[in-house]
Amino acid sequence: MTAQLYCFGESGNAYKAALTLELAGVDWEPVYVDFFNGAARTDEYRQNINEMGEVPVLVDGDLRLTQSGVIQQYVIDTTGRLGGAPEDRYEVLRWTFWDNHKLSSQAGVTRFLMNFLAEDKRPKEAIAFLQGRLKAAYAVLNTHLEDREWVVGDSLTTADISCCGYLFYPEPFGFDSADWPHIDAWLTRISETPGWKHPYDLMPGSPADRA
Repeated sequence: MTAQLYCFGESGNAYKAALTLELAGVDWEPVYVDFFNGAARTDEYRQNINEMGEVPVLVDGDLRLTQSGVIQQYVIDTTGRLGGAPEDRYEVLRWTFWDNHKLSSQAGVTRFLMNFLAEDKRPKEAIAFLQGRLKAAYAVLNTHLEDREWVVGDSLTTADISCCGYLFYPEPFGFDSADWPHIDAWLTRISETPGWKHPYDLMPGSPADRA
């Protein structure tokens, strides 16, 4: 049975789930959620898809999962792929939780404020504050990658996919990979992985569709 992922192209969190499914070789298909027109906030969506009003949502038979990290762990558990060596399990989780708290949470909000709000409604002080927090997170990741190819272990894992979730997007939010050479080299390695796809190629929906 083909699994379904409720998602849209602009969502970095959905990208983490979609890329994990794709690189693990799972039979899946995207279900487009028209987020910017309020589809995820309708009563129908909250009652039938996700009470939190968010993407991604994975439906695999009778199982329904939300939150990208949970979906990633499900893929590891069901396919045996992208989890690294057995002894790396908790280190993969550690970096996934770090990303969710320190990197993606800040990047997602900053990118939204800078690109998906009208220019006169963009809170400059909040953006500057968030970019400061992001700079600290980039420094942690860049230093960690100085003498290693992958975030955990010696192969691509969901820790990498989680941490890169927002870093392939072209919209400006204060990240320039050229400023972070070890991150830049790591992103290149990820993009050269067989089966990798850019978020706008992997999931339906992009800013161009709404232009």
